Amino acid sequence: MEPLTEHRQVSGPVVYGFQRLVRVSTARQPALTGLLVEYCRHHELRLSGVCSERATSAGPSSAAFTGLLDVLALSDVYGVVAPAMSHVGPKAIAAERERHIAAAGSCLPWIRRPRPQHPSASPGAPVRRRPAAIRALGTESRGPR
Repeated sequence: MEPLTEHRQVSGPVVYGFQRLVRVSTARQPALTGLLVEYCRHHELRLSGVCSERATSAGPSSAAFTGLLDVLALSDVYGVVAPAMSHVGPKAIAAERERHIAAAGSCLPWIRRPRPQHPSASPGAPVRRRPAAIRALGTESRGPR
């Protein structure tokens, strides 16, 4: 009988990390890299490297991003992971960079997605949430008691 996939040395899709470390303390930098590593481990991706941008004046074609595009051109690369949308750059730069990543045929999942705003909530107002109904999986509905 063949062993289960979990017991074989299976290599996940190859990804590269990208992080923008402008105004990030030196103590926080390893934590962000660790976030990328943990995300990839959890999602069975193989993190082959991390490109880090540290310059505030870096435009859309910074050295770090150009290096990222170079590795995305390799045939076995699945995509790029970033801690959050802000790590790709300010909005105008990020939009252009996202187009370059898509043109390279790569995906770009965010580890932390932006939180959606409730349309009726005003900024600064407390958000009231109702507790979600909890349903046990694998149980049958028995109707009202």
